[in-house]
Amino acid sequence: MRNIKLVYKYDGTDFYGFQRQTSARTIQREIEKVLFTITKENINLTSAGRTDRGVHAFMQVSNFFTSCPIPTNKLLLTLNNALPLDISITSVEEVHKNFSSRFSAKERSYKYFLTLKKDPFSNRFATYTKEYIDLNKFLEVLEPLKGAHNFKNFKLADCTSKHQNREIYSITGEQLNEHNIVIEIKGNAFLKSQIRIIIGTALEIYLGKKPKDYFQQMLTDFSKDFLKAVAPPNGLFLSDIQYYEEINYSNITNENL
Repeated sequence: MRNIKLVYKYDGTDFYGFQRQTSARTIQREIEKVLFTITKENINLTSAGRTDRGVHAFMQVSNFFTSCPIPTNKLLLTLNNALPLDISITSVEEVHKNFSSRFSAKERSYKYFLTLKKDPFSNRFATYTKEYIDLNKFLEVLEPLKGAHNFKNFKLADCTSKHQNREIYSITGEQLNEHNIVIEIKGNAFLKSQIRIIIGTALEIYLGKKPKDYFQQMLTDFSKDFLKAVAPPNGLFLSDIQYYEEINYSNITNENL
């Protein structure tokens, strides 16, 4: 069996999220349908992350096992010809059997775009806010989230993760122009909807709708349910996935084993 790694991007606007559903249009379902046509096998993608409905990806990584002998360059071409326009495969690679797009990942990055400009086209990919956001002050609101924490209070009821301990490595931002800012959050992994809860809650703290120590309360008080402000999905992108250094198994022969 061959282990095939896919790297791709998508516009999540018209999808009901990433994860396969029986009757809804999802990214996983669309790719697996095309792979079935190509390989004549029931393919089950393992993926680095499962984005919510309406969330996009600059970079998503999946892998799957197949006995189909199709060359990777031909698979790349065939996939892109068959997939809808809102999914684009950027690379196809045969990797070692032990590689897992999910478990081999050491860092995941998300970007959230906020805009003061109401525009029917660009607002597809940025969340419109009527209030001016001072980037430095907004980053100060987010500061307590850095580091390793129990993020139990940063998930919704539909999150199935058994463990809530996660580590956020960095939270940075950039003023793109007079109307737009982007917040980038890097960590080892994230709970379902965690980034949207972080951004939505941070906006409420920034705007004075919640107390300044609200994040500290959420990180330390597990005796009650906190009201969660969930930011809209359209401003969120899975932006980068980093993997642990891998041995170049393709150069290993029987002679040096």
